[in-house]
Amino acid sequence: MNDIAVTFTVLATVVVLFVSGRLPVGAVALLAGLALYFTGVLEIDQVVAGFGDPTVLFIAALFVVGEGLDSAGVTTWLGQRLVARAGGSRPRVLVLMMLLVAVLTAMITVNGAVAALLPVVVVMAVRLRFAPSQLLMPLVFGAHAGSLLALTGTPVNVLVSDAAQDAGVGRFGFLEFALVGLPLVAGTVAIAVLFGGRLLPHRTPASMPPDLSALAHRLVDQYQDLQPGSGLYTREKGVAEVVIPPRSELIGTTAFPGMTTDSGDLVIVAIQRNGEDLGPAESALAAGDSLVLRGPWAALDEHHAGPEVLVVDAPELVRRQAVPLGLKAREAIGVLVAMVVLLASGVVPAVVAGVLAALAMVLLRVVRPEQAYRSINWTTVVLVGAMIPVSTAMVQTGAADVLAAGLVTVVGGAGPYALLAGLFLLTAALGQLISNMATALIMIPIATAAATDLGVSARPVLMVLAIACAASFLTPVATPVNMMVMEPGGYRFGDYWKLGLPNLALFLTVAVLLVPLFWPL
Repeated sequence: MNDIAVTFTVLATVVVLFVSGRLPVGAVALLAGLALYFTGVLEIDQVVAGFGDPTVLFIAALFVVGEGLDSAGVTTWLGQRLVARAGGSRPRVLVLMMLLVAVLTAMITVNGAVAALLPVVVVMAVRLRFAPSQLLMPLVFGAHAGSLLALTGTPVNVLVSDAAQDAGVGRFGFLEFALVGLPLVAGTVAIAVLFGGRLLPHRTPASMPPDLSALAHRLVDQYQDLQPGSGLYTREKGVAEVVIPPRSELIGTTAFPGMTTDSGDLVIVAIQRNGEDLGPAESALAAGDSLVLRGPWAALDEHHAGPEVLVVDAPELVRRQAVPLGLKAREAIGVLVAMVVLLASGVVPAVVAGVLAALAMVLLRVVRPEQAYRSINWTTVVLVGAMIPVSTAMVQTGAADVLAAGLVTVVGGAGPYALLAGLFLLTAALGQLISNMATALIMIPIATAAATDLGVSARPVLMVLAIACAASFLTPVATPVNMMVMEPGGYRFGDYWKLGLPNLALFLTVAVLLVPLFWPL
């Protein structure tokens, strides 16, 4: 079996395993590189080279920047402004929500934007008496469209921009994607407003994410020792409710409201047993007792995770929902603005701008080091780093040229516009089954080779590829965010294509008709 046949076999196996879901996607990608090594297609340096690629580091840095904005309460503040301005009008809610998620996606990627706004949108649906299923899919589709507003909208944009540089036609500018992104966002919003009510189900899921923004009121109602208007949650301090578990070393120790804990930075403000406040006197703690602790947010985060107490609601989650524009909000916004300026100006490489922004979030204490590590979606990082060798093998062995020649043979006789349409449909079809990043890494060498074979510029071809990768509308497995809203939206597998098909048609139209106007063939 020659190298081309081996590469096709590995690629086909990867796609089948991605679709089956029997193995983690990261493991599949790593096994692909190892298979190419053991079959002699690639050297070991080529197999691991993807993890040293600047794109991988840039993608990881973007996760940290997004975590900083969310941790500082910036996304909470945006969500509250959305609720305040939306009123009870469904079209107004959809327009404002989708524009907000599109802009946020352009800055912190699809996953970060949807994860940040998902609880806000669910709470808004409950308050406005809308079915969450009427809002959550438009939220995700708006994010997909918004990913094409800027280079930072999705890792695929970075991959495509790097591919354009490698093809000798120059990188795409930071805001160059917006030439197609703006009409895509406008069209996606219009489709949701005009047809979403009929094409989306009206369902309320069995379980809903908690609304922690009103937690202070619930605590005041539950604990008599907590006084209304006492400012339980501020930018500097907050409260956490904890329960004494069985076998805790605190059982039998005495405590009273107003007492400072052993750490010296938290104060007990209320104690309750079996639903009744124990009052100001000293009491011996027993299993099942609940306490309300007050202190700096950092101290609450540090001390709630020990074995002696069980926290009811994680302080970090409470702070994000209850304290908009927190203590480090100005720093987080400043870092974001600085990163955007560096990326837009091109003064430094994109990876340098991203790493500087991530470091600034840590050094300015917007996020803690361990929080920064947790914020990185390592599955995404491993997937991109491990799939780059597959792309390398396709180019090196000539497999990409074979597929490109086949694509040109099928549609090339009809002209370059038919090539764009064929490339879009092939990429979009693959993207409904596997990750759009994996799709991009598989299709990029095919697209550039097809452009060369047909004698057209690689820039419009690669932009069409980026648009097709963003058109992940038809299945819940197409992207993590499609799956993210499935349970809270009460969606079923067959719900996605109904609203997805009109959006797919919109993206195809823009890709074939509008792209050549901005990037001539």
